[in-house]
Amino acid sequence: MTMSDPTAWTPAREAAGGRLVDRLDRLVHPVERFFAFVSALCIFGLMMIGVVQIVARRVFNAPIFGYIDMVELSISIFAFLAIAYCERLSGHVRMELFVGRMRGRLLWSAEIFGQLIALFVVGVLIYFGWDHAMRAYNFGDSTIDAEYPWWPSKMLVALAFLLLWFRILVNLIGYGRLFLAPDAPPIAVPLVADVKRLAEAEAAEAGALEAAEEAANEAERIRRARL
Repeated sequence: MTMSDPTAWTPAREAAGGRLVDRLDRLVHPVERFFAFVSALCIFGLMMIGVVQIVARRVFNAPIFGYIDMVELSISIFAFLAIAYCERLSGHVRMELFVGRMRGRLLWSAEIFGQLIALFVVGVLIYFGWDHAMRAYNFGDSTIDAEYPWWPSKMLVALAFLLLWFRILVNLIGYGRLFLAPDAPPIAVPLVADVKRLAEAEAAEAGALEAAEEAANEAERIRRARL
């Protein structure tokens, strides 16, 4: 599954509403990238803390206080913050058994129906997620060991779903544009996976891995020859 990106603008694209969809996509995407960066940074930081925790516990018998609590609180960051970015790149699992056989307005109408359902479901998650975070804030809910407050972590989940809601809204507008103009080029919407392109991408990735392995083997041979 790929996310179509605009290249050069043409009168046909602009007339089909492509510029509006592109502007909306460019408005949401930087926020998605920032959230994904924070998520990746959290994973890296948690990995470093884990290394320090192991060394401190095994070598100095002095584990980090509240380490388990830190892990629990960080789950919402690296598990949810990048969810909208993943949707932007069409990284989520899609069931294409039926839509893969559709074409034209039938396909775009099915995609619109799916996006409407997704908007409703994510909207419910936002409402109850925010309510859960506010309840944790009002009641002073905290972790058991170090007593870190839970509400910031729970609030991030609601914010992540809010960003996902806006991404799905952009998808809905993009599919609506394609429904009105089926011949227009897709912009900023997840597309049905092309088997041929997926096979070519996997083959290219496999070739890159083989090339990297050969380069590593050659470097090892040179190192041994110098010894």
